[in-house]
Amino acid sequence: MKRFSQSLEVTIKRIDIRLPLPTYATSGSVGFDLLCREDTGIAPRTLGRIPANVIVQTPPGYMLLVTLRSSTPRRKGLLVPHGVGIIDQDYCGEGDEIMLQVYNFLDEAVTVQRGERIAQGMFVPIMQVNWNEVDEVGKGRGGFGSTGA
Repeated sequence: MKRFSQSLEVTIKRIDIRLPLPTYATSGSVGFDLLCREDTGIAPRTLGRIPANVIVQTPPGYMLLVTLRSSTPRRKGLLVPHGVGIIDQDYCGEGDEIMLQVYNFLDEAVTVQRGERIAQGMFVPIMQVNWNEVDEVGKGRGGFGSTGA
């Protein structure tokens, strides 16, 4: 059973062609797995960058959203310090390998092995806005957290 009615043609370059292209783990996966290009150590309580082995030309009208796999914090002790990574459409030249910024929240060093599935990517439709500035916007609902009061 085909779960998605559309597909997107995307240009991609692998840095190390011995590693496979990103793939979807199951027919229902919305994110494709990104692999670590080389053994990468991240010292305790520090930021590190993991090379994801690909340069991607994000199509017009889309952004590439990158985040860790759900098992990565539990298995590796790593988090994305800013929640998600957003890959802009113009980040696609030679030298623009996707790098996953991570924070090691453990008290010991972590090593991500070459070829290990560490993150996932998703293409998300986007649009730019034209602002229509006004002096007033009307009555609010009561502020941050007001729906639970």
